[in-house]
Amino acid sequence: MHRLQSVAARSLMAGALDPCPALSAPPPAKRPNRGGLRLPAAGVKRYNAAGAPAAVAAAALVNGKARDKTLTMETLNPQVKAVEYAVRGPIVIKAGEIEKSLQEGCKRPFTEVIKANIGDAHAMGQQPITFLRQVVALCTFPELMDSPSFPEDAKRRARRILQSCGGQSLGSYSASQGVDCIRKDIATYIEQRDQGVPSDWENIFLTTGASDGIVNILRLLVSGAGRSRTGVMIPIPQYPLYSAAIAEMGAVQVNYYLDEDNCWALDVNELHRSYQAAKEHCQPRVLCIINPGNPTGQVQSKKCIEDVLHFAYEENLFVMADEVYQENVYAPDCQFHSFKKVLYEMGPEYFNSVELASFHSTSKGYTGECGFRGGFMEVVNLDPEVKAQLVKLLSVRLCPPVAGQAAMDVIVNPPQPDEPSFTQFYKEKAAVLGALADKAKLTEQILSAVPGIKCNPVQGAMYAFPQIFIPPRAVEEALGMQPDMLYCLRLLEETGICVVPGSGFGQREGTYHFRYILKKYKNFCRFVRELQVSPYIQD
Repeated sequence: MHRLQSVAARSLMAGALDPCPALSAPPPAKRPNRGGLRLPAAGVKRYNAAGAPAAVAAAALVNGKARDKTLTMETLNPQVKAVEYAVRGPIVIKAGEIEKSLQEGCKRPFTEVIKANIGDAHAMGQQPITFLRQVVALCTFPELMDSPSFPEDAKRRARRILQSCGGQSLGSYSASQGVDCIRKDIATYIEQRDQGVPSDWENIFLTTGASDGIVNILRLLVSGAGRSRTGVMIPIPQYPLYSAAIAEMGAVQVNYYLDEDNCWALDVNELHRSYQAAKEHCQPRVLCIINPGNPTGQVQSKKCIEDVLHFAYEENLFVMADEVYQENVYAPDCQFHSFKKVLYEMGPEYFNSVELASFHSTSKGYTGECGFRGGFMEVVNLDPEVKAQLVKLLSVRLCPPVAGQAAMDVIVNPPQPDEPSFTQFYKEKAAVLGALADKAKLTEQILSAVPGIKCNPVQGAMYAFPQIFIPPRAVEEALGMQPDMLYCLRLLEETGICVVPGSGFGQREGTYHFRYILKKYKNFCRFVRELQVSPYIQD
């Protein structure tokens, strides 16, 4: 605690916190002239990268005056400057610098950096699902179809996907909406998930992760100026994609607060308060929901979803349902309910009128295939002319990655009980989800036992969002830095653990949090041990 002032006064980004001196590099060795290579004769000028800065500076002089750059911080799009994305923000950049210093031999109190800042499952040690990788491998290198090492059910799926690709190659562009057979598989999956609620494959759009779909739907919705500018209602805490996209588009962020004292529940009365307050300065048109919650880990009840949809119906709001964690439900008394299914069960008056876009991804769930950038969205009750505009907008980026589309197909079309890969597939799936459920319970129990920390039950998703109680003196000594940012910085410097401060997700004024990912028991135990001896959150 007594070191806070000096810690805060030092630069977070410039490397001033690095206790290791710069490691001097030996001078480059002279290279012999081999293979008849002719070196330039004395006095012959050639481009030298090492001298480029001076040469560029000299060339920038016009009539003895420096030529102004076209793109500067003054001319930069102000909406870009307004964008913030905490999960890859300053703390994460500092973690990269520390990790590099460790690789270069710097001595610290720890030997590795634990990056618990982003839900990158495979980077944190989760193993790929075998069947998914087999299908994608077969699609990528069809010569493997002749190998007895690959099961027939994987080969059948790969052949079907390739037959729908141009030139039967995964390297060809697909339609902007995605590969048709994959869109049809997704519609079938949704009907099965929602117990018979109809799904039209023409309303399915493959996306580059869920983020791509969310951003493109927002692009359709943002318009107007002044008090008619589109307001986008988002939960606080929220996933920073939403605030970043809203800032980039110049829309108005309308916060509604989740109830931390009630396990981060969504209270419809808070929606009404937020909506009415926002109408004074913008036109709220969009309601964003994250279920299960990121970063808060709550799972909404069916009654809560009904209340939300009724509110959206009454206020004529477009609903965006971020459901990428629909497979990640751990609490025994919780169940995932899709917004579309609940909307259908509310009757034709609601189901035929409320505009809804829902999103899913390969990156979460039990697969954790973040790098494939696969995802999809389903739109309901979209005006046909607006739908044509959406197709036009998506065509600008040509198509989402076709390998990611193939990975998405495996998620919605997994092995069936009569197929050879069924047993191994479901064994691997159950192992991943079971481990996450165990970690969710352990996280709540252990974090809540740490003095100065309170953690709600983690009902779903992949994160805990514990509250940290920072003493007033420590808040004052943060010297303009967000107190939970300083807490996370100190945790990183002293333990090598990288978490994201709650201020990056939004939180009620006067409260402080961090987001932690449910991964790696060994590192988690070290994480908790370090928290227990930290003086920062103790009086």
